[in-house]
Amino acid sequence: MGIFSRSKEKEELMLVFNIGSSSVDGALFWVRKFGKPQIVFSTKEPIHIEKKVDIDRFLFSTIQSLEVVVNKIYKANLGAPSKIFCVLSSPWYTSQTRIINFKKNTSFIFTTKLADELVKKEINLFEEENLIKYAKIGDSIRAIELKNIKMTLNGYETSKPLNQKAKELEMNIFISISGEQVLKKIEDTIAKHFHFNQIKFSSFIMASFAVVRDVFAQQEDFLLVDIGGEVTDIFMTKKNILRESISFPLGHNFLIRGVASNLGCTINEANSLVSLFKDGHAEESIAQKLTLIMSQLKTDWLKKFQESLASLSNDISIPAIIYLSIDKNFADFFSETIKTEQFSQYTLTESKFEVVVLDTQMLHGITSFEENVVREPLLVIDSIYINRFLTKI
Repeated sequence: MGIFSRSKEKEELMLVFNIGSSSVDGALFWVRKFGKPQIVFSTKEPIHIEKKVDIDRFLFSTIQSLEVVVNKIYKANLGAPSKIFCVLSSPWYTSQTRIINFKKNTSFIFTTKLADELVKKEINLFEEENLIKYAKIGDSIRAIELKNIKMTLNGYETSKPLNQKAKELEMNIFISISGEQVLKKIEDTIAKHFHFNQIKFSSFIMASFAVVRDVFAQQEDFLLVDIGGEVTDIFMTKKNILRESISFPLGHNFLIRGVASNLGCTINEANSLVSLFKDGHAEESIAQKLTLIMSQLKTDWLKKFQESLASLSNDISIPAIIYLSIDKNFADFFSETIKTEQFSQYTLTESKFEVVVLDTQMLHGITSFEENVVREPLLVIDSIYINRFLTKI
C-alpha cells in the first residue's frame, strides 16, 4: 500500500526523533488505532566522536546531527505531521522510579486531587535532588515524563483506584527530567522546519521497557541494557516494574578512543580499524595489536558492568535475561562480552545471562514499512511505544 492510499482506519502522520549519544534518528510514521504503525520515511545521522568528551562540544555535535535529520525529513515532503515526539537517551535526561506511600488510620477516598498532590510533591523532591547537578552548568530543569507503573490499595494492585476507599496507598511512578538548555536547543532546531506549540519529550528507557514488557518478555523479571556512544544504562525490572537503574560513562565510543590512544592514530582512523578488525579484514600485524587492545578494553568495560550490577543487586537476585539496545556494528562484541562475563552470573543471578539484542530481526513484524525505508531498531521501538501509549486517536 502506498503512502498516499490510506485505509479507512483513522490514522495520523507522526514525526519522531530519537536523540542518543552516538546518532540522531528520525522517522515519519502513520499511527493506527487498531494495528501496527507504518514507518514511511527514516533517516539517521551519526554524532561526531571527539577525542575527549566535552559536554559543550558534544551538545553542539548532537544538534548539528539533529539539524541534518530535520532537514532530510522536511525535504522528503511526505506531509505535515500531526504531532512531534522526541525520545531521549542518556545523557540527555535523568530518570527514576519513585515509590509513594500514603497511610492513614481511618479510611480515605482515592481521588484525582489526592493523586495530583502526592505526585507533584514527589516530582518536586526528585527535581531538588538533581538540581545541584544542573545548577553547576547554569541550567534549570524541566520534567518531561511521568508514568504511573503500578498502583496498590491496601496491598492489592488495582488498575481502577479512583473513588475507592483505602487506608494504605502505594504508587510506583516513573519520572524523567532534562536540562532546559538542551530541550530548548532541540525545540529551536526542529522549529526551523516544523512549527508546533509543543513537542512531546520522553525517555528511550520507558519506550523500550513498555515494548519489551508487552511484546517480548515472557517473564516479569529482566534487565534492560542500553549501550550508547558515551553511556551504558542498566535498568532492572522486577515483577514488570522498573525498580532500579544505574549508568556508567563507557559506551561503544570508549573502544574507538582506546584504540586511538594505544595506536597513536586519529579517531577516524581508529573507527576504521575497529570496523576492519570486527569484520576480520584487518592486516595481520594490526590485527595482533588490536586483539590485545580490544581484550583490555573489554576487561575495562566489563569491570564497570560488574560493579554496576553489584550496586543494583541490593541483596536481591539480578534477572538473567538481558534485552540489549546497541548500534548494530557493536552488537556482537558487547553481546558476547556480557555472555562470557562470569562473576555476576555466578554470584548475583539465578542462571547464566541470556542476551536478546533488540535488532531488526528481533523487532521484525511489529511495525510495517513503506517500500525501501531503512529499518532502524530505535525508531521501531519508538513508533510502537507512541502508537500504543502516547497518542490519542
